[in-house]
Amino acid sequence: MQFFGTTEINPSPPAVTASGNNAHMMYIFNRNGVCLLYREWNRSLHTLDAQQDQKLMFGLLFSLKSLTAKMDPVSADKVNLGVPQLPGQGCSFHSFRTNTYKLSFMETPSGIKLILVTHPRTGDLRESLKYIYNLYVEYVVKNPLYTPGTPINSVKLNGMLLKFWSNLELMAYLVLS
Repeated sequence: MQFFGTTEINPSPPAVTASGNNAHMMYIFNRNGVCLLYREWNRSLHTLDAQQDQKLMFGLLFSLKSLTAKMDPVSADKVNLGVPQLPGQGCSFHSFRTNTYKLSFMETPSGIKLILVTHPRTGDLRESLKYIYNLYVEYVVKNPLYTPGTPINSVKLNGMLLKFWSNLELMAYLVLS
């Protein structure tokens, strides 16, 4: 049984929600902050090495989650910084946008964090993140040879992610045409 959606992986990715679905980077972290998977597609500038980049990204997520929990205007019960919350519990964020990129984020109840950094005009990617999580479950979690907490080296997952992003790129191109 999968957490999101049906028990089968839909072979077609979610529909494009806006023009500009150009993916730059994708991260998958476990609950301990270990980067299990990192992929780049259209990243033109490399300012840090991969390990520093991953640490900064996890720190950013930790800080944003703590900030949104502390600034929650409706919850009188303010959680302590660093205390994990289940998805849907308290105030949380799904994305933020700058003038050069958009960061979309999803955290599962097991603490898996999925991050997509895309073009700033990209629409809501929550369905895409759920689709990627379902791929993760299908090709990583269900793989008896995978050791939890280690970097993901799944040829099938890599192929499905590449196909997924190729379809999004093509669909974004068709929407703009």
